[in-house]
Amino acid sequence: MNVVNQTTVDTLRFLSVEAVQKANSGHPGLPMGAAPMATALWGGAMKHNPQNPAWPDRDRFIMSAGHGSALLYSLLHVFGYGVSLDDLKNFRQQNSKTPGHPEYGHTPGVEITTGPLGQGIANGVGFAWAESYLAAKFNKPDAKIVDHYTYVLCGDGCLQEGVAAEAVSLAGTLGLGKLIVLYDSNNITIEGSTDLAFTEDVQARFAAYGWDVREVKDGDTNFVSIRHEVEEAKKITDKPSLIEIKTTIGYGAPNQGTAGVHGSPLNAEAIAAAKKTLGWPHESAFHVPEEVKAQIAEWQKGAQAKEDEWNILLARYKQEYPADFAEWEAWQNDQLPGDITDIDKHFADLWADGKPLATRVSSERVLQRLALLVPQLIGGSADLAPSTNSWMKERGKGYAKDNPTGSNLHFGIREHAMTAIANAMMAHGGLRPYVAGFFVFSDYMKPAMRLSALMGLPVVHIMTHDSIGVGEDGPTHQPVEQLAALRSIPNIQTIRPCDTAETAAAWAIALTNGKPTAIVLSRQPLPQLPESGAGLYKGAYILKESTNPATGKPDILLIASGSEVELVYNAQKVLLESGIHARVISMPCMELFEAQDEAYKKSILPCGVRARLAVEAASPFGWHKYTGLDGEVLGIEGFGASAPAAKVFEEKGLTLENVVARAKAIAERNK
Repeated sequence: MNVVNQTTVDTLRFLSVEAVQKANSGHPGLPMGAAPMATALWGGAMKHNPQNPAWPDRDRFIMSAGHGSALLYSLLHVFGYGVSLDDLKNFRQQNSKTPGHPEYGHTPGVEITTGPLGQGIANGVGFAWAESYLAAKFNKPDAKIVDHYTYVLCGDGCLQEGVAAEAVSLAGTLGLGKLIVLYDSNNITIEGSTDLAFTEDVQARFAAYGWDVREVKDGDTNFVSIRHEVEEAKKITDKPSLIEIKTTIGYGAPNQGTAGVHGSPLNAEAIAAAKKTLGWPHESAFHVPEEVKAQIAEWQKGAQAKEDEWNILLARYKQEYPADFAEWEAWQNDQLPGDITDIDKHFADLWADGKPLATRVSSERVLQRLALLVPQLIGGSADLAPSTNSWMKERGKGYAKDNPTGSNLHFGIREHAMTAIANAMMAHGGLRPYVAGFFVFSDYMKPAMRLSALMGLPVVHIMTHDSIGVGEDGPTHQPVEQLAALRSIPNIQTIRPCDTAETAAAWAIALTNGKPTAIVLSRQPLPQLPESGAGLYKGAYILKESTNPATGKPDILLIASGSEVELVYNAQKVLLESGIHARVISMPCMELFEAQDEAYKKSILPCGVRARLAVEAASPFGWHKYTGLDGEVLGIEGFGASAPAAKVFEEKGLTLENVVARAKAIAERNK
């Protein structure tokens, strides 16, 4: 049943503005202008079922303009997703289902946390890309079990963000025909008219990107035309579609069309005036007319019927294509080999020859094995696959418009969009995405990595060229503060392995513990250390021990990650020649170490050993919690330099001789 009518539109408008009013916080302008396009989608064009928000073949709706969340929550209430009137009344309040911006996993029906403007468009590209790949992988000519659209609602602000430009350019190149963006074009941002800073021809820009472009001039009222243009866009199969819908921000309010209605509650008098202007007869707040409830109840039957039809199709698919169905189920349930963390079983031959390897090469070896073990693995880099060693050779050609089964992805030089797209692929379901780039470019990726952490999406980030070891490219390309930056993000684990065994363990933990992971890898070769490996699962472990017979304890703790583990490993032998007994600790992941119990942490870093030296070719920020007041951190103060890597390490004091000298001084001071 089609429930696209004026009463439903106005119900959504006033539920939204009244939620904002009660909270005395929020954005009423977008919901009042965009309610017709939202109704045209949710009540007619969009395939979804509130009885099962996780139905795999549902259409996805992405609120890129996340500040307009009151509209999304009103939709979820009216269409029966379990968001109650009390939830609307608790908009933006503590522990409510209706936070200020939509949050993935928090509110039924919210597909992803879009966060800052623009990322939602990139998320939309990720959802559409996932649909395209899974359709090519699993569909049969007589059984299309993957057949859904992705809709994005964006505004003028979204289109001004660089991440949106990155994403829509890529979407046009890929020809993602099931991506439809509804552009709420109201020419207002917080500071006023968009003419202040945004006068481009948006339609011409999107046409140049290779998009199908459409327009609805009277979007405040003409939901019939909106629905028509959506249906026409759905017929375009070889390119994504933009529908520019001209609206009036705050439509119906006394201050409509102004910045004043963008981000401030209307007040009671203005709401009353808007009701009078729009002919809304209900004075009481949060009113849903009985006719709307009755229409939605009938609509819900049709929504359930669509899923029932799909379930019948899936049952037939299971009978006729049992092997494909089994793989479909495994992918949908995120099944991995149960013993994938047994790195000796799956990966030990990769370092058996003992030859030094850059850990980016170690990662490549592990990735090739994972390409066989984890068929739903999909990913690529920002035009750096040859340098980040992130191409799955077993999978052949990459995804392209004419090769939609390719699981190697070309993102182009678009780090921010790449990471936001991967987030959406993970949220879509059925895939395990990874992305890759130079570590210094995590500065471009970080906004989307932060949202990945906020959502708990276990996207894997391959980060290579991890230190001043980059050498001649110089300080612009030598990461110094990036380790500290990523370690500061809650719920993301940053792992910097020292050799191939630790790299294999890093990949295993990244795929199994349900958190986003940055695997930070070296450009320069590193030795294979015989004691390394699965100890990484606890974040830090004793790599090599030397105990002073007189005290029963080591004289000093030497702690390092990544390439500097070699330095402290070799320093132990030199120190022993001087009668100093050192414990060598590899600490590839602070977050995993902090997750251990106190007994384990004290067994690695005993309180009775106050002489400590941490060594890392990065900012020392964050290390002092492990060295204490009596220890020291040997890191990088300032930036790197353009010179051969060995010269830069020497200039910064990251040499065996300096590590030994510093350790001796600390041990002597703490006798």
